[in-house]
This record gives sequence, C-alpha cells and structure tokens, in this order.
Amino acid sequence: MNIKPLADRVLVLPAPAEEKTVGGIIIPDTAKEKPLQGTVVAVGKGTKDEEMVLKENDTVLYGKYSGTEIEYEGKKYLMMRQSDVLAVLG
Repeated sequence: MNIKPLADRVLVLPAPAEEKTVGGIIIPDTAKEKPLQGTVVAVGKGTKDEEMVLKENDTVLYGKYSGTEIEYEGKKYLMMRQSDVLAVLG
C-alpha cells in the first residue's frame, strides 16, 4: 500500500455492499445500503494527545457518514480519523 495516513487517520477498505432483491427485482448499486464495517489497511502514527490504538487488519465499525472516499488503483477506500471508528470487531 503506497498510501500512508498522517497523524490520527486510518485508511479503511469497506466491506462490500449486500446484494438485495425485492420480489425478483435487483436493487441498483446507487440504492444499496453502504456498509458500516470494513478492514483497516493503513494507520497513521497518532498524535501527541491521542495514541494510535488501531492496527492494520482490524475489522472496524464506523458511522454512516464517516470518512472521505478515496479511489486508488480501482478500489474505493475511506480515510477517517481514529475517533470516527466506533468499535473493533473480534
């Protein structure tokens, strides 16, 4: 990974959106629910006030409107502050 987050930021690969059908009708990508969990792929070093507690490969839950979407090498990622992460799964 060539993206290195700064300070208290983390780079998250969102879990794929669930495929849903309603009575045989396939719901288009634009209407799919965004996933609220993903895998941390890179972390910053933290700040002097807040140490980085997340690490690579953590599966995390985050808020619905958290982060900034970034597309890199054909994949969509979310860059967010560590404080936007609600919980670590597992």
